[in-house]
Amino acid sequence: MKYLSQSAMAFKHITSLYTAPNYSPFRYTKFFSVLTANSLPSVSLIGPPELYRPPPPPAAKPTKKSDDPFMDLMVANFNKIAAKTPSMVDNHNNLVIPPMGLTENASPTFLSSGNPCLDFFFHVVPGTPAESVNQRLHLAWAHDPLMTLKLICNLRGVKGTGKSDREGGYTAALWLHKNHPKTLALNVDSFARFGYSKDLLEILFRLLEGADARKPAQKVKKELDSWILRSKDKSEGEEKKMARYRASYYGRRLMSKESESLTRAEKRIERAKNVILRFNTDPDFKFLHDRVSDYFAKQLKSDMETLNKGDSEDLFKISLAAKWCPSLDSSYDTFTLLCETIAKRVFPRDEYPEYDGVEEAHYAYRVRDRLRKQVLVPLRKALELPEIYMDNDWGSIPYHRVASVAMKIHKDQFSKHDSERFNEYLEKVEKGEAKIAAGALLPHSIIASLDDKVGGKVAELQWKRMVDDMAEKGSLNNCLAICDVSGSMEGEPMDVSVALGILVSELSEEPWKGKLITFSEKPELQNVVGTSLKEKTRFVKKMDWMMNTDFQKVFDLILQVAVEGKLKPEEMIKRLFVFSDMEFDQASLHPWETDYQAIVRKFKEKGYGDCVPEIVFWNLRDSKATPVPSNQAGVALVSGYSKNLMTLFLDKGGIIDPVAVMEEAISRKEYEDLKVFD
Repeated sequence: MKYLSQSAMAFKHITSLYTAPNYSPFRYTKFFSVLTANSLPSVSLIGPPELYRPPPPPAAKPTKKSDDPFMDLMVANFNKIAAKTPSMVDNHNNLVIPPMGLTENASPTFLSSGNPCLDFFFHVVPGTPAESVNQRLHLAWAHDPLMTLKLICNLRGVKGTGKSDREGGYTAALWLHKNHPKTLALNVDSFARFGYSKDLLEILFRLLEGADARKPAQKVKKELDSWILRSKDKSEGEEKKMARYRASYYGRRLMSKESESLTRAEKRIERAKNVILRFNTDPDFKFLHDRVSDYFAKQLKSDMETLNKGDSEDLFKISLAAKWCPSLDSSYDTFTLLCETIAKRVFPRDEYPEYDGVEEAHYAYRVRDRLRKQVLVPLRKALELPEIYMDNDWGSIPYHRVASVAMKIHKDQFSKHDSERFNEYLEKVEKGEAKIAAGALLPHSIIASLDDKVGGKVAELQWKRMVDDMAEKGSLNNCLAICDVSGSMEGEPMDVSVALGILVSELSEEPWKGKLITFSEKPELQNVVGTSLKEKTRFVKKMDWMMNTDFQKVFDLILQVAVEGKLKPEEMIKRLFVFSDMEFDQASLHPWETDYQAIVRKFKEKGYGDCVPEIVFWNLRDSKATPVPSNQAGVALVSGYSKNLMTLFLDKGGIIDPVAVMEEAISRKEYEDLKVFD
């Protein structure tokens, strides 16, 4: 009776809140109507045993000629002309005429495409402030709710044409919960499929702890990673010094945690109280919590049925729900108490007679432990997750089953604890006798690992797998990448620009294969030298970079090459990928002429008006500059760090307009399951 009486006291404390001055019966009526409409089972939340215990005491290669006249002329003359062409700069004191404005470098630009959904699709990139994301979401939702919902999922999407923007996806999900909670809750299955199941846990965590709860830890990690990156290419002695630094850093963190051990239990109790209070007083939160629990419970039940069939071929059908389901007393469990509500759905009272008459608290504790023993442990073993073997069975890790991100994270540990087997596996991958995963990785994140002693080999193999996988879907015909390497791109955007530029050059057919144009003050056509990814990346990064962003000069030089070489219109390059922040230099003598308008005018003046290249403007930095309006034919507006959107342009016909490209990005079958409910 001890647990029962204490539980009753806790319940009495919670229910007393219903008489508080800010209590609103309407919110609870709304909640019960939503709950009834979706037929979710009624599950109470008890919390961990600590809630009911007394508190603790205080305390350069030569390029051969090709059969393509345009490329031969470009290779022969582009850089020669660039070297002797003076910069074109003419400053004007123009008044701002809406909806136009100026780039950071004073070039006329549109400030919007005229379509709020397209603005969200084009302007939201990794690093975009939450305030800007939320503002664009409000405008886009007012324009087209269903399309905006699809774009939110595209922003987070890891597969297909998704942008893999995790932080942007979380920001959008929190906005959705605040403004359209039913729509988020009733689409949790889809949200998990576009990203991964862990996203649902993180959304609940941030609702409880605040949208910025992860920022302090992210800042520390970023600083440490930056220090490690600056320490690349060091001697073995310096590597050991770096390892000691890391050990010392984490040791200090561990000591800090040890010193706080007396308050850790108290913090856990406070977290549990916070969840229970929110669960019982916030209908929107409870509904989402229930939906997330229901999602995991259904997946786990289905996976157990598959596992119990005993068919080895069916094991590959088991989902990753068991991997991401919060373990008993894990970090996510202490913050969300999801383990309890999931366990109650997997082992409901009405289906298990052994729980008849058992007190609610005892029932909750028993099913949580049963979930771990009878569901999570066997499913995780069947999934052959590397974490299962990393304590004391390194020699049994099935490397061919290790996911791409896990391989990137744990590669050093694999090499340290299971060096012989791990190196044998990498050699087999190199020979084509085994495969390595790369699907969820971003191109620039692979390149970032190239200088690691172990990671370099893994990165080379993962890059090759990524290129091979994309090449199976098609190739890029008659295309060139133009990579912005100006000062405004410094940092991650420049790394992405280089990575995506190299990727385009490798996916392109001859004679464009292995070539790209870099532009800052002096554009250059580059024949990327090197046989390995590391050599190619180093070559591109050693090129002549300056602070300017003279975008117009790229096209001036292309036209000069074409005119001097008497290139036929039908021989002109067909498509150009522009990886940039769109903050181009002011270079036109025509007032309020945008960069794209200037390009079209110049091509017409030189007799190439009917063969202006299609341009894919690929935005890589938070910016308001918009090169063209939404109805501009022959242009695409895309953004982000993922290579996934590139599949839209593999072996495809002409680009229709920016809106058509956006609509194609969200046209896959999985987007059809999304529904707007409020």
